[in-house]
Amino acid sequence: MTTATELDERYGRTRRRRLPWIIAGAIALVVVGAFAWMTVAQSMSSVDADDLGFDLVDEHAVDVRFQVTGVQGKDVVCVLEALDEEFGVVGWKVVELPATDRHSQTRSERIPTVAEATTGLVNTCWVA
Repeated sequence: MTTATELDERYGRTRRRRLPWIIAGAIALVVVGAFAWMTVAQSMSSVDADDLGFDLVDEHAVDVRFQVTGVQGKDVVCVLEALDEEFGVVGWKVVELPATDRHSQTRSERIPTVAEATTGLVNTCWVA
């Protein structure tokens, strides 16, 4: 006479091991959690800079107005550029903005140039 265990093995009704599935699920959960945390951490320290305008002072300087929006309570560093009519860099300046408790701040900075500029803009900003 055949036993219940033999019938289960013959017709594929054996108990499947759950441990590999549990381990794979745990690994997947850790990977998804790490990815989510990196995304949130990066967005918390992101800085947005918007050009508000520029004024050509003379052939050796341009004033750039810009707004920085992002983190509160941390120093921010921005790189400003002055470009000529062929989009060549004729001047640049690194500006350090001190930490404030406001969400955004508007600034105006003068960039010295080596030739006449036709525009001034913010290249990039980051948390210092």
